[in-house]
Amino acid sequence: MTVAVRFAPSPTGRLHVGNIRPAVLNYLFARSHGGSFMLRLDDTDRERSTAAFAEGIEHDLTWLGFVWDRFARQSDRTARYGEVAGQLKAAGRLYACYESADDLDRKRKRQLARGLPPIYDRTGLRLTPAEHAQMAAEGRTPHWRFKLANSETAGSLVPAPTMVSWNDLIRGDQMVDVGSLSDPVLIRENGTALYTFTSVVDDIDFAITHVIRGEDHVTNSGVQVQLFEALGAELPAFAHHSLLIGADGQALSKRLDSLSIEGFREAGLEPMAVLSHAALIGTSDAIEPHGTLESLAAGFSLSKISTAPARFDLDELKGFNARLLHKLPYEAVAGKLEAAGIGGGEAFWNAARANISVFGDVIRWWSVVAGTITPVIEDAAFASTAAGLLPASPWTEATWGEWTNAIKAATGAKGRALFHPLRLALTGEDSGPDMKSLLPMIGEARVRARLCGQAA
Repeated sequence: MTVAVRFAPSPTGRLHVGNIRPAVLNYLFARSHGGSFMLRLDDTDRERSTAAFAEGIEHDLTWLGFVWDRFARQSDRTARYGEVAGQLKAAGRLYACYESADDLDRKRKRQLARGLPPIYDRTGLRLTPAEHAQMAAEGRTPHWRFKLANSETAGSLVPAPTMVSWNDLIRGDQMVDVGSLSDPVLIRENGTALYTFTSVVDDIDFAITHVIRGEDHVTNSGVQVQLFEALGAELPAFAHHSLLIGADGQALSKRLDSLSIEGFREAGLEPMAVLSHAALIGTSDAIEPHGTLESLAAGFSLSKISTAPARFDLDELKGFNARLLHKLPYEAVAGKLEAAGIGGGEAFWNAARANISVFGDVIRWWSVVAGTITPVIEDAAFASTAAGLLPASPWTEATWGEWTNAIKAATGAKGRALFHPLRLALTGEDSGPDMKSLLPMIGEARVRARLCGQAA
């Protein structure tokens, strides 16, 4: 099966957890089928789209590990949209309308007052050439609507129930009554094309085989099916996934700006934690951290995605991030450790990783090992006795046990009374990595100094 998918964000803001989910689902679907993944910036909204947001989207995707096979900007394709609009006009499927926003609002209110559905009454279809000329003479610029195929084609200007159906790869059989919808505006008065139109033209021109997006696009898909058909194009397969809800069961739509990918990055979360969580919530798979996108793709299937809302919990993601770090082998982080100026090699990473929530936490533990800390001495006599019983170097992981057994025999201390004051004196912390691993890395000189209460 040939597979070509696209992720098409609008550069009107930064990426967030809500739109990174369709991105990762598209990406994994393409990679699991040996297909292509396209990044397409839907930037026809001139007022809200910015170069800064576009750059931010690419930066966020790159940080997450996405590699796109093709790239396009809708703003580069204006001439193509004009060409296709001309085809629809010639076929009688795109017609000019002159109502203002206030005109349309008054019409909707009158229709509701009469108990009628508030959909466009197709006044534009009834305008005569003379009336069009009059509008032009008055300096009025039209917007253009797509004439949905329904009972109007049989001679009536009043839409009637007309079902568009497809087999959705996630939701199963879907039906949309386009007869209950207004003919959609495809081109604004200023000549810019709208998403419903440009998305279809792009999907045709770039031979997109599968459109994977949120369930809020189901009705839009019904309209777009008719657009594909009007342009004589083969339909892509559709897959509409459920939307995210918060841990409280409420919609996340009003809180997404605070859940940006940029924010996750600044909080120190790992890209694969974000991706694994986004890919696996709302599926039948166990929510387990994966180390690579290839690993995620190997087990990916649209059939595993539930139609029930997917529950996103930021605290769960943070815990998920910690679990990922705890599993990472030294080889996966060696470069990052070196870049952060952290030595100790594999031994240090293996000792520290179970005690970190974000990667930046290792800096604190490296400071404990190789930096200067202020020791906490609870009992100076106990600390002095412990210092006098220190074994000679070199030290190994066995040294901690030998040393603490000697202290126990000399002082009678055991359990917490033995181990806790030693940890406080040597690390300044109540808890942390296994001391048998830390002790050899801290080294004899620092250990002696810290047991004497000296900052070292």
